[in-house]
Amino acid sequence: MNAVPDALPRTAGALRAAGYEPRPIAREIHDNLLTALRNGEDAWPGIVGFSRTVLPQLERALLAGHDVVLLGERGQGKTRLLRTLAGLLDEWTPVIEGSELGEHPLQPITPASIRRAAELGDDLPVAWRHRSERYTEKLATPDTSVGDLIGDVDPVKVAEGRSLGDPETIHFGLVPRAHRGIVAINELPDLAERIQVALLNVMEERDIQVRGYTLRLPLDVLLVATANPEDYTNRGRIITPLKDRFGAEIRTHYPLDVEAEVAVVKQEADLVAEVGEPLLEVLARFVRNLRESTVIDQRSGVSARFAVAAAETVAAAALRRSALTGEEPAVARPVDLDAVPSVLRGKIEFEPGEEGREIEHLVHLLRMAIAETARDRFAGLDLRPLADAVGEGHLVATGERVPGKDVLEALPELPVLHEVAQRAGVAADEPAGRIAAAVELALEMLFLSRRLAKDSDDATTVYGR
Repeated sequence: MNAVPDALPRTAGALRAAGYEPRPIAREIHDNLLTALRNGEDAWPGIVGFSRTVLPQLERALLAGHDVVLLGERGQGKTRLLRTLAGLLDEWTPVIEGSELGEHPLQPITPASIRRAAELGDDLPVAWRHRSERYTEKLATPDTSVGDLIGDVDPVKVAEGRSLGDPETIHFGLVPRAHRGIVAINELPDLAERIQVALLNVMEERDIQVRGYTLRLPLDVLLVATANPEDYTNRGRIITPLKDRFGAEIRTHYPLDVEAEVAVVKQEADLVAEVGEPLLEVLARFVRNLRESTVIDQRSGVSARFAVAAAETVAAAALRRSALTGEEPAVARPVDLDAVPSVLRGKIEFEPGEEGREIEHLVHLLRMAIAETARDRFAGLDLRPLADAVGEGHLVATGERVPGKDVLEALPELPVLHEVAQRAGVAADEPAGRIAAAVELALEMLFLSRRLAKDSDDATTVYGR
């Protein structure tokens, strides 16, 4: 966040003179989104795979000024998408300095601020709030109370001498404090139904009621929420009156193609070693195979976080091998994919009756992904010289204690190896680890197509006749 520019007005009088008129949050987002669309700017930085599906729907909802609920399985980027909404707000907005709800200096709404504005007039002090401070997020949990969201009587203020009937005894909750901003509620169905009722007035009448007070606060908030379809219908639900008050319900989805899945992994994964494009494709296809498998509980879904965690696991395996062998740089090879099934099987749910066979299913689907990626990368390339060389006695050993140069030295000089490296996006003068990763992928393809054998123990894998 940058510092507040010195040129911005510091009093209500200066603010009025500069032409800063109050603008509703819906209009502010509407105007800024239209400007971004007209200028060809990316209004949704970091959002991958939604450009032709989810984003047009969301943009139409925001231009209409609607509150929005995003409905989708876990790990589809719902929360990430909501957080980008803050980028559609003005970078700086004026508020009454010291006000509890961040009211506009020319439009106070609480009794205390109205009184200060009347007393000070044009000298009412103005502070400036950054757009990142105008986005408020709440994870809905069953123990969330009305006081958390809306507010409650503050016993400390009562003890100070104020009467219970005084509106200034109220301690405001999360929603009023987000006045002139965005309120995001994650997993909305997890809110108890009686708590959801408390949001009805906020969404329709835009006011709040606390313990019998009819406190007419003309709140200006954009309410957005996320929900999981399974929760939506079983564990919890959005009550019908509240669902009716959302102007738009938008379905999200997992990435629709391998390229989008790879882009998500590249963007989100914190890799401690180099993981080449072919291996990222393998992981992307692996996740897609999981989402299509009948042995996986698809109601639970396979989160995009699975692919991210898989890439990080593969990178960690490469870094560990680099430490054991002294090879630099640390580059992931297909042998490192073996770490994925056992480490990540707890991140997905299997159908009943598959107990004890989880690793077997994961290994099978991973091999399918390797075969699909290798066929795509090496389509039209004749790998018979490589298969013949290995079959004639040039056995190739790989594993967590085998550096890349040993993999390459086990093979004779073959022109096809240069083509294999080129298809994997590796130049001939690059480090041995990168070339070895491409060669291993070709060897694994020959094994999966039953043109080579492979023997494995705990630490070493050998490709042979």
